[in-house]
Amino acid sequence: MTTTENKYKFAIQTSNNGTLNIPLTEGKALFVLGANGVGKSTLMHKLFEQNFNHTKRILAHRQTWFQSNSMDMTASSKKQTETNMKHTDRQVHSRWKDDYSGARSSISIFDLINSENVRARNIAGAVDKDEMAFAKQLSNTQAPLQAINELLAISNIPVVITLGKDEQLFASKNGSEPYSIAELSDGERNALLICTDVLTTDPNQLIILDEPERHLHRSIISPLLSSLFQKRKDCVFVISTHDVFLPIDHSEASVLLLRSCQWSGKTIKDWDADLISEADEIPSSIKREILGSKRNILFVEGEYESLDRQIYSLIYPNVTVMPQGSCTQVEKAVEGIKGTEKLHWINSYGLIDSDDRTTEQIQTLLDKGIVALNCYSVEALYYNLEIVKRIAKRFSQVLGQDENALFEKATSGIINELNPHKVRLCSRLCEKQVRNGVMTALPKHKDIQGKGDFELKINLKEIQEKEEAHFDKLVADKNLDDLISRYPVRETPVLTKIATGLGMTRDKYESAVRKLIIDDTETKEYFKTLLKPLTTLIENKTTPNIT
Repeated sequence: MTTTENKYKFAIQTSNNGTLNIPLTEGKALFVLGANGVGKSTLMHKLFEQNFNHTKRILAHRQTWFQSNSMDMTASSKKQTETNMKHTDRQVHSRWKDDYSGARSSISIFDLINSENVRARNIAGAVDKDEMAFAKQLSNTQAPLQAINELLAISNIPVVITLGKDEQLFASKNGSEPYSIAELSDGERNALLICTDVLTTDPNQLIILDEPERHLHRSIISPLLSSLFQKRKDCVFVISTHDVFLPIDHSEASVLLLRSCQWSGKTIKDWDADLISEADEIPSSIKREILGSKRNILFVEGEYESLDRQIYSLIYPNVTVMPQGSCTQVEKAVEGIKGTEKLHWINSYGLIDSDDRTTEQIQTLLDKGIVALNCYSVEALYYNLEIVKRIAKRFSQVLGQDENALFEKATSGIINELNPHKVRLCSRLCEKQVRNGVMTALPKHKDIQGKGDFELKINLKEIQEKEEAHFDKLVADKNLDDLISRYPVRETPVLTKIATGLGMTRDKYESAVRKLIIDDTETKEYFKTLLKPLTTLIENKTTPNIT
């Protein structure tokens, strides 16, 4: 049986490293970075040839306009066209000339509409056979259009795509009347095509994406790529690009750096190339990292695929959200920008977990433009009970159940699920409190100059018992929101129980929350209220006082 390790091939002859056998692994991405004239197109064609039977190639020089907003080819003509395209794509001239530019867009539209129809037919077929459990399982798979709309929203493109009468695709922007997708802007169409081509690719494929920045700004293509990587973890991505900032934005990806190539007649003999296994090894600075971004930048904890970036991008669509990993890195990023006069055109903010900081510490951070989130982690936003209630209302009609009964089913077992984990949950919270206290109490340089003794004694029993008493009071008061927000409940079955109580998986529930933010202005405003100190900073550009 072919394994992931040996299914995909990428061998490159180099002048400085001999033969480079570049590992391609499903769920990972590789950026091929180089200037014009270093042989990127030839190398991408070579990669395509080496993996011909399981590769999807998305060309930068393709046609990005649509002949129509519906299927303009039959299934049989599509199949024949794809066969012809596959043959032509193996020819050398396909590096600079596309004989099927119009057909590629038509095939993308066909695949998108067909994928929606196939999903609907499969669910209807299961219902007709009275296989309701299987129908429910199928419905838990995100619909292609729903996935595309979520991707567009996360990428700061305020367009919603719908499938209308006579299988025509329409777009709507900021609540406008629907109009044909043929009327989308060049960048919007290109983003739609990239999303469609990636999402409708067969499983376990190599996806070659050629110069995605050609039609899209980095503030759009960077979060779009991150989200696509997460949607298709069953595939390998290889992205050819001129833009050094794209691999910097995706530190989890590898980079093949091309400097030059040597020709032998009409073919390239070898490349001057190096493989960098982690993109964060590329020298970068805060200034480089934010070039091309919007005026307002919000640094958050976590990685690009994290829940943090996705939800904050939707709540604050006019802000570029950039994950920095740890809270320390968030603080450094904000302070770095605020301390650089040349970056005066950038408003930088930070958002970190509260980690049980004192009121004084939280205010000190706030004065620096950094908000300490009043909860243990971002899951407290996703699973806020008001949001659970709104999701229950939205899905009650789909499930044919009363919204109050559905909400009760989702939340009734929270306390019973949390109680067995009380000691651990409290100790995890106390751990942050103790570490924060230790760091605050450590001697400063003036103390050290005094050459005295330093002692620190902590009554762990008292701290733990005090927190357990607080936990018990929240339970007695049935204060579910505070229980969810104060403790690391993602380490318990609670969040899964809430989602399954609504008939969903956790991934689908969290996706539904993001979709709700996209669709419902009131929900977006509700989240802004929950994040009031941050909202005040961003919208008023003033520092609120928490006292």
